[in-house]
Amino acid sequence: MLRFSALFLSCLAAVPVAAQSLDGAVTYGPRPYYLVDRMTEGPLKDQLAACRAQEARTSLFSIGHRGAPMQFPEHTVESNVAAARMGAGILECDVTFTKDLELVCRHAQNDLHTTTNILATPLADTCSTPFSAADGDTPATAECRTSEITLDEFMTLTPKMDASNKAATTVEEYIGGTAAWRTDLYTTEPATLMTHAESIALFQSLGAKFTPELKSPSVEMPFNGFTQEDYAQKLVDEYKAAGIPATDVWLQSFNLDDVLYWIKAEPEFGAQAVYLMDEYNIDGYSPMDASTWPNTMAELKNMGINYIAPPTWMLVTTDANDQIVPSELAIQANAAGLQIITWTIERSGPLVTGGGWYYQSIADITTSDGVMYDYIDALAQDVGVVGIFSDWPATVTYYANCMGLE
Repeated sequence: MLRFSALFLSCLAAVPVAAQSLDGAVTYGPRPYYLVDRMTEGPLKDQLAACRAQEARTSLFSIGHRGAPMQFPEHTVESNVAAARMGAGILECDVTFTKDLELVCRHAQNDLHTTTNILATPLADTCSTPFSAADGDTPATAECRTSEITLDEFMTLTPKMDASNKAATTVEEYIGGTAAWRTDLYTTEPATLMTHAESIALFQSLGAKFTPELKSPSVEMPFNGFTQEDYAQKLVDEYKAAGIPATDVWLQSFNLDDVLYWIKAEPEFGAQAVYLMDEYNIDGYSPMDASTWPNTMAELKNMGINYIAPPTWMLVTTDANDQIVPSELAIQANAAGLQIITWTIERSGPLVTGGGWYYQSIADITTSDGVMYDYIDALAQDVGVVGIFSDWPATVTYYANCMGLE
C-alpha cells in the first residue's frame, strides 16, 4: 500500500529544489576541511588540501547511512535530503514492518523508544516493555516495536535523534540523552517519518540510488502468517512496483538466508545483494584468522554472493611501521572476487581517544580527527572498497571527488 502523509507530500513538493542541488549545488560544508587541517603532514594531506577548490559532485562511493544522522533524525525525509545535498549517491532505508505488515524505515523493529517520542504518547501503552525509571544501579528501560502498532499509528509519531538517558527517572528525561557531539538543532520542528515506499519515491526524486536493509524481526516469524520469505519478497516487490531497475538497488541483510533467497528468487536483484557481516559476534572470531570464520570468502562467492559489507575495523590492521594495511579478511575477499562495501564513518565522535568500536583495529594510531582521512584512504586505495557508509556523507564525498571516484 503506497500512502503519503500530508506532511510527507509537503516535503516532497520541495524536492525539485533538492534535486536541482545535485545538478549544481552539492555542498561539503566546513567539516572535510576541518578534518584535512588536522591530518599529519604528508602526501595524502597535500593531495586532499589541493582539492579545496574542487566542485562538489554526487558520488556512488558516498553512501548515506540512514541519511545524515550525525545531526538529523535518522530515516527521515530531512536526514536523507541533507545526505543527498552532501553528495551521497546511494541512500539507505533500513526496513522493518508494522503490526499490519507495512514496510517502514527504522533501524530496528524495536527502537521506537529511542528514535521517536512514543513513550510520551498514548501509544506507550502498546510497548512490549513499558518505561521503568532508573533506580540506584538499575538503569532505566523501555522497548517499543513497530510490530505493536499499525502504519497509521506509526505515522503519528515524532522522530528524534536516536538516544536515551539510562539514568532517567521520567519519560521526558529518558527520551533525551543525545550525544554531545551530535545535536538536537534539527529536531525543534518535527522531522518526517517514511514508509519504505515513500523512501523509494524520495530517493528517486533526489537522483539517488537505493540500499535498503532487511532488518531482523524482533518477533517470532511467521508473524500473523507473514514469513521471512514473504518479508524479503515484499521488499523487492516495492521496487518493482515503483519501476526501479535492479541495477539501482543494493539489497542488504545480516541474515545470510535472506541474501541467498534473493539470489534464488530474484536473481536480477540478488546479483547486487549485500551480505552484511557480523561474524565478530562469534566467540573467538578474528578477521586476521580465517580458521575462525564461519565461511571462507571463496565459499561466499561460490554461493552466488557478489557483495560483502563488514564494518570498517574488520578490513584493516596496522603494520610494524604503524601504517594502515588490509586485514586477512580483506585480502581473501579481494582474491575471491568479492566487491566490498563498509560501514560506518562519522559514527564515533571525536577520534582523539582511539575512536571506539569502529576504529578498534587501529586504535593505537587513532589520536586525532585527522586520522579519518587516513582511514578512508586505506579503505579505498589498499582494501579497494567500492562504497563507504557515513553518518555525515560530505566527509566521504569530498574524498571521492578528490580521488575521482564516481
